[in-house]
Amino acid sequence: MSDVSLASPDVLARARKIKLFLMDVDGTLTDGGVCLISTTTANSGSVPAPVSEMKVFSAKDGQGLSLAHTMGIQTGFITGRRSPAVAKRAEELKVTFVYLGQANKTRAFDECLEKAGVTEDEVAYMGDDLPDIPLARRAGLAVSVADGAAELKAICHYTTHQLAGRGAAREVVELILKAQGRWEEAVPLALA
Repeated sequence: MSDVSLASPDVLARARKIKLFLMDVDGTLTDGGVCLISTTTANSGSVPAPVSEMKVFSAKDGQGLSLAHTMGIQTGFITGRRSPAVAKRAEELKVTFVYLGQANKTRAFDECLEKAGVTEDEVAYMGDDLPDIPLARRAGLAVSVADGAAELKAICHYTTHQLAGRGAAREVVELILKAQGRWEEAVPLALA
């Protein structure tokens, strides 16, 4: 998925240092759609109907994040929404850090660095929109998804070829592992 030969020498140098991969969720690990499902109630409408949220995640991204975990790269989600679906996906993928409901993501970013024992140069951060800019400015490897906001892309070191929710996280993990010379070691360790 990731053709390292297309990455600049600067991006490869940055990727070699990565020990922690943090990312936004909506519009990064998903296509950005928020699907709210309501059920009908028999009352006259005075009581709001219960609403559930559905998210669609890419199996390719799941494989990438699983492989990152296997290869010792810590991962984390920092997202503005509170979602049981995101918490469940994080649990399935053994995501190290999960911060939901973060209107301002800076505090969560700082806590992740402290808990992981890494410097900003050792962090990759991937996002898709304006709230991700402060973290992208601090990350050693700042990444925008292919369909991210122009303002974010302008400050990022790398823009994925894959769209949000369609393998962008897998592409970044592959880029990091290839830059570190560990991709061939990782491939046979991939689990179904």
